[in-house]
Amino acid sequence: MDTSEFDIITKTAAVEAILFAGGDPIESDKLALAAGVEPIELKEIIARLDEKYASDESGIELLKLEDCFQLATKQRFAPQIKEAFEIKKNSALSAAAMEVLTIVAYNQPVTKSFVENVRGVDSSSTVNSLVEKGLLCEAGRLELPGRPIAYKTTDAFLRSFQISSITELPPLPEQEAQVTIDEIIENQETDGE
Repeated sequence: MDTSEFDIITKTAAVEAILFAGGDPIESDKLALAAGVEPIELKEIIARLDEKYASDESGIELLKLEDCFQLATKQRFAPQIKEAFEIKKNSALSAAAMEVLTIVAYNQPVTKSFVENVRGVDSSSTVNSLVEKGLLCEAGRLELPGRPIAYKTTDAFLRSFQISSITELPPLPEQEAQVTIDEIIENQETDGE
């Protein structure tokens, strides 16, 4: 084995170790920096790891979530993992939770007020529940009166719906008929006059 091949094997092992130890998704630039590799090298290393874990002999897969990478167990082994760790079966999301997730996913970042305007009902408890489940998170505060908190989807949302990016969501029908946050702000401003 020549030195360059040994070098790439060592760097691949380092990236693998970082992903394994991290547990959570790691941004590609942070991963490259921590492993001491150039971004172009990281692409080759990720391809090698992806090929390694694509095999049916592995119970692990490499996930790409936006510009992050994460090692995770393959979905098909979820029943065995749950059995081994006596994990209670996750409860299914309610119709209200699915509505809220849809609104946030397609319009993020959004406020609770925006979600409530779209749904027509109080959605605070549903949003709070989705934050507790790790499917939504705070995305900062808007520069509006009261500085409301904006929410967005998380990497757990992407994993749960088995997509690697929010851009993979299917297109909405009649998208031009949707209410936008700008329209709601504009309506609130004109109502206040």
